[in-house]
Formats: sequence, C-alpha cells, structure tokens
Amino acid sequence: MRSTALLSGITLQPGTLRAVLLDRLTRSLGKDPDSATQRDIYDALSLAVREELAARWLSTQRRISQAGVKRVCYLSVEYLLGRSLINGLASLDGDLVQEAREALAELGYDLERVAQEENDPGLGNGGLGRLAACFLDSLATLQYPAVGYGIRYDYGIFTQVIDEDGRQREIASTWMRERSPWEIARDDARYVVSFGGRCIGTQDAQGRTRYRWVETHNIWAVGFDQLIPGNRSPTVNHLRLWAGRAIAPFNVEVFNAGRHVEASTAQAEAKNVSRILYPDDTTPQGKELRFKQQYFFVSASLQDMLAQHLAEGRSFDTLHEAISIQLNDTHPALAVTELIRLLVDEHELEWEQAWKITRRVFSYTNHTLLPEALEVWPVAFFERILPRHLQIIYLINRAFLDEVTARWPGDNERRSRMSLIDEGGGRQVRMANLAVVASHTVNGVAKLHSELMTKTIFTDFAELYPDRFTNVTNGIAVRRWLKQSNPGLSSLITRHLGHAWENDLEELERIRGMAEDAGFRREFREIKLANKRRLDAEVQRRVGIDLDVHSLFDEQVKRIHEYKRQLLNLLYVVTRYHKLRANPDAFAVPRTVIFAGKAAPGYVMAKGIIKLINNVASVVNADESIQGKLKVVFLPDYDVSLAQRIMPAADLSQQISTAGLEASGTGNMKLSLNGALTIGTLDGANIEIREQVGPENIFIFGLQAHEVTSLKARGYAPETFVSGNPDLARTLDMIDSGYFSPANVFDGKPIVGRLLSDGEPYFVLADFAAYARAQDEVDALFLQPDEWSRKAVLNALGMGTFSSDRSIREYAERIWRIKPVLWG
Repeated sequence: MRSTALLSGITLQPGTLRAVLLDRLTRSLGKDPDSATQRDIYDALSLAVREELAARWLSTQRRISQAGVKRVCYLSVEYLLGRSLINGLASLDGDLVQEAREALAELGYDLERVAQEENDPGLGNGGLGRLAACFLDSLATLQYPAVGYGIRYDYGIFTQVIDEDGRQREIASTWMRERSPWEIARDDARYVVSFGGRCIGTQDAQGRTRYRWVETHNIWAVGFDQLIPGNRSPTVNHLRLWAGRAIAPFNVEVFNAGRHVEASTAQAEAKNVSRILYPDDTTPQGKELRFKQQYFFVSASLQDMLAQHLAEGRSFDTLHEAISIQLNDTHPALAVTELIRLLVDEHELEWEQAWKITRRVFSYTNHTLLPEALEVWPVAFFERILPRHLQIIYLINRAFLDEVTARWPGDNERRSRMSLIDEGGGRQVRMANLAVVASHTVNGVAKLHSELMTKTIFTDFAELYPDRFTNVTNGIAVRRWLKQSNPGLSSLITRHLGHAWENDLEELERIRGMAEDAGFRREFREIKLANKRRLDAEVQRRVGIDLDVHSLFDEQVKRIHEYKRQLLNLLYVVTRYHKLRANPDAFAVPRTVIFAGKAAPGYVMAKGIIKLINNVASVVNADESIQGKLKVVFLPDYDVSLAQRIMPAADLSQQISTAGLEASGTGNMKLSLNGALTIGTLDGANIEIREQVGPENIFIFGLQAHEVTSLKARGYAPETFVSGNPDLARTLDMIDSGYFSPANVFDGKPIVGRLLSDGEPYFVLADFAAYARAQDEVDALFLQPDEWSRKAVLNALGMGTFSSDRSIREYAERIWRIKPVLWG
C-alpha cells in the first residue's frame, strides 16, 4: 500500500529502501552518509518505517471511525514490547527485512547490530506484560479496532546487574536515554488527574444530591503513542502511554527567592507517578505510589475513551456498543470506580444508569491463584487520596451485599468473604472482588487455572454468577517468537507451508508428519546448533563464559519467584555436581543450565535465590575436576531481546511451578515452539501442551494440584522427604554448610531453613525425587539425538493452538463482541 503522507517525496516500499534511508539520513536528520554513525543509520531507517506506519495508522483510524464499530480498550500496567525496527519492517512487507539487510551491508552496516541501537522499552517485567504485547500484535494482525493503555515509565522496571558477590542490584533503566523514533507525543491527549481533597454534597435543581470532589491536588496526564502494526496487514493500532506532568511545573517566585530546588518540586512530584514500574511497596511511600500510579493511568485512559466517544457524536447509553474495556489483572480495577465518578459527577448521569453502563463495558482477566497476589488497598489510602471513590465503593458494596443476603439469608461468613471491604486486620478494599462484581465476564488463562479459580479464590462468586466465568487460554505472537527470533526454523517451515502460518499458526498441523522425515530432522538439528552458537556468543559477551554448544541446553528463564521453583532446579544442579565430583571419570550427558529473570526489589527470598544460583555457578564453572560436564549460567537483565536469543537455543524447557499455582505461562509455549522439550508439572498451560504434543513427548513429574491440596491439608513436613533421600540430604547440607559461599558460610542458611520449614508453601522437597527421575529420562533421551529431534519437531509443530491470534479471536467473539474492520 503506497503512503500518501510523504515527508520528502520518497515512500518506503519494496525496491526503495536504500533511497529512502539516505533521504531521511540527509534531509531529515542532516547527516552526511560518509560520517554517519550506526546510531544515525538506525534513526534514519526507523524514521522511514515509522512514517509509513503513521500513514497506515491514520488510514486505520478513518476506517474505524467511518465503520462506527466497537473498539476494545485494553488496560494493563505492563507491556513488554521488545524492539521495534525489525518488527516494523516485517509488518510492512516481509521482503523489506532482507532488502534492509542488503542495503545496510552495501553501506557497511549489519542490520542486527543496527537494530541493537534500540533499547528494549522498559514497560514491563514478566509474563503479564509480554502477554499484553502479544495481544496488541494479534489485534492489529487480525484487524480488530483496539487501543492499549498503560504508563510511560521513565525508568521502567529496573536494569538488573549482578555484583561480584552474586547479588542482584537494581539501577535505573536507561531505555529512554536517547530519543525514541517510535514514540509520538500527543499534546492533544492531555487530561487532569486529581488526588486528595474532600467531597461535598450539594442539591441540584431537581433536589437530588450531587457530590463534588474539591480542594484536590491536580497533575496532567500527557499521552505518548507507540504504533502497533499488524503482520502483513494494513491495520496499525496504537498503545497510548501516560506520563505525569505538573500543571505549573516551575515557580519563578520561589526560584527568585533563592529556593531553587523547591521551585521545581511540583514537576518532580508529578513525574514520580510515572517514574518506574512497581516501586518497592515494602515502604508506606512505595505502596502509596503504586496506588497513585494505578489510579493515574485508569483516570487518563477513561477520560480519553469518553472524549473519543463524545467526539463521535454518541450518547452514553450506547457506550457498551462502542467500547469494551478489558482489565488485565487487578491493577486497573480502579477504573470501575473512576468510570462511575466520571459518568455521575462529571456528566451528571443517574447512579443506576452509570452502574448499568459500567457492568456492560468491563471484563476482567485473572492471572493468579495466589491469595497474597490479589491486590488490596487500605481504606485509609482511599480516605486520604481518593475519597470520592471510597464513597462509590461503599455504594457498590451495599447493593452487592444486599444481593448476597437475598441469595443466602443469614450466611454472615459468606457475606464477609464476598464483601468488597476486608474488615479484618486493618480495613482494606479487595480489588479482585470489585473487578468480579463490576465485570460482565471474568476469565482465567488456562483450563486448569480457570477451573481452580472458580473452586478456590472465587468460589462464592461463581455460585452467585455461574455464567460470568470462562476460560481463554493464553497464546503468543508467532511473528515475534518464531519468525523474528528463529529465522532458521522460520525459513524451514516457510519452505514447506509458504507464509500462511505467520497469521494462522494452526497451519503447522499440516506438516507434523515431517517429524518422521530424516532430512527434515537433520536440518532441524542444524538450525538448533546454529542457534546455540548464537547464544554462546551472547553469553561470552555478557558474562564471559564459554559454552559447549553440543551439551544439553537446559533453560529456566522467567521472573524469580518461589512458586516458579528455581530452587528445585538448583537443588538438582547441586546433586548432579556432587555426583560428578564423586566420580569425575564416569560418563555423563554434558549440561549447560541457564537461568535468567529478575526478582522484585523487596522480595528478599527471591534475591537470595539469585545469589545462590550465582554462588553455585562460580564453584561449578571453576571446578576442572568435572571436565566441563556441567556449567551454570545466570544471564542478567532478562528482557525480550535476550529472550529472543535464549529461547531458540533451548533443548530443555523448565516449567516446574507448584501444581495449581501457575495461571498459564507463556514461556512454555515460546520454548516449545522453538523446538525445546518440556520438563514440567501438570500446571497451567503445561496440561494443554501435553494434550497437543502427546504425553510421550513431554517430561511430566510431581504432585498434581489435588495432591498438593491433600498434602497441605494433612500437614506438609519437608523433613520426611529428606530422611529417605541421601542425595537430597547431601545437597541441602552442601548449601547449608556454605560450600558454595566460603566467604560467607551463612548465605545459604535462610534458603535451606525455608525449604525445611513445616508447611513450606511450594512443596519443593516433596517433588524432588520425582523431578530427579524425570531428569534421568531427559538424559537417556538426549543420548538418542535423532529421537530427541523427532520429539522436538513434534513439539514445535504441535503449538498451533497456542497462538495469541487464537486467544484474541476467542476474546473478540465471546467476551468483547467486536468484529474486524477489513481493508477495502
């Protein structure tokens, strides 16, 4: 499609890339090609791509407006987008990536190195943010009208560095240190967000009580757009991110009085609300800042939605026909009370009408069964920061509890459990309860998770609203996680299927029979080896460790959390190491165990796990007696770009969470799609992966969810699992004695103490023996490379159902009720 938005007379399309690049380099950036830096080349090419995307975005917005259709508005505090240049080129035309590679080579540059000039946007931390990014990709690819909303974090989550003692340290992310060519400032998208103050009631002309929120502290929310292109699609949607700015950023009188720092205090305080993702909430100040962040972004987003709705000449009675608002977890749940406030206080709707509209536009995705992860906020925060919203919560709660009482008269315990207010241990507002009560649909993200959701955390609500709960299994964006991450495997598939699989991953089913083709398996192995060599180079560059690319690459890459059980993996590593030391000349399958992931700054145990991993790695990697048969690597600062190097190289994917605690997982899908075999529990989407690839092609071990529940009820005593397992006892003793931390022999004691404590909630030691047996099966299969390859191919080609395109179609048809707006 030829753009009509010409900057310098030449548009980007196949055959023009070199000319467009030089045009933008000279005429837009004012750079001489003979002295241009690699960053200049990146900026020029990015500018050319963004111009074409912007033209397509304008065309998309016109199509949507003219069609008068319903949009989905996706609210999430996280988006892990990854780099944009190659993704943008590929979305415009698949041939442009190769053309860019050739054009840059003629100029003396390498496309991959040029693309690395871009820092990964620091807008997320883990699976929640990557899922949101995959969903935006699929919405655009499938041509659904959609807008994402979030926060433009100045410093993102944090940059993780590992100090010489193996500890995680957090430093400010530098993703915005240079101007991003992918960001479009929207000065016309600017809204006032208020905090504090008090509420006063007044009588209107009809004698009705109206409330005004007065004496507030106000700041601006200013919008910045990231364009989200569809793959081989004319549709370009956008992600609108909000930044905090002061209404009056600088006080001249205060400055001239000599109080120079104080003169800019208002701007500094306003910017704090969008400084970093997930400020450490172990302090009262950090907890309050998180609360303010969540309200800040939902208020700006809702004001933006309503402004768009009114600009299109629509009435509020049709709001549910114009927008569907998806809450990605409970972080945006304050949107419920803010929408009611805007409708009732600002636009003077009646309460009943506003509540009816609210319940017709919201839907909620739950991502966790961990009770401690279901957000609650102190009533005192609302009293001081959002007093009007507390009034609204009380009104919702009163009506809701009347409904509960009518259904179950006299059941005060149930009434207490279901209330939006937790009255015990300090009054708090239960945000998950609010989200469930206000939403027309609540979904889990894997079959087991959705089933357990209605039997555990939301049992009472499922009894009251049985038709409100459903499942939509998560998925991944194949364009990012196969086409761009693994060009070798992508090309192999395309030779047999053409390009159709890029937008319809279920096409892979047509060539599953290739697993029985010896030539296909051989080529598959060659691609895997090349990917392992790429990762080896990256590991050497980052941490200076040389890998054996013929060893089994065993990877656990994800957020560091006890329930994800990096400790179970590490206990096995130590056990394996001890056996190698005891018999160094015995044959053993060489292994390279790779960890990556960040721990929340205030999560002491998770940070202790990272330190222990690095302590073990230091000892193991320096021990020449084991003859290189085992290496342990922790790769710092895990992000999307690093994941795109790690995952195509994996032989084994560790998905070993405590059964019943992982909602879905998407790393399991990405690794399987790239040809890794999974070792895992029957948890999250592992269950559905097993159904798709076959139980004989996955290593399943350990307690199932109902067995975890039963063991917990009987009383879990970890010592009983140690007493009969000498390997495990020896491993724990090595860690506890300080074998891996001679400079501080007490380093491992808190972790061992946690594992041995009665009622330890993640059942690590209970699953160790079964895990070790499954690892023996892994070794045995890896010694049969052709059979391993056959199973790996079956895994990769069995992932068709795990596309985020499938997930989005299910959301669109069953929850949002939206339709694609097709070109032409």
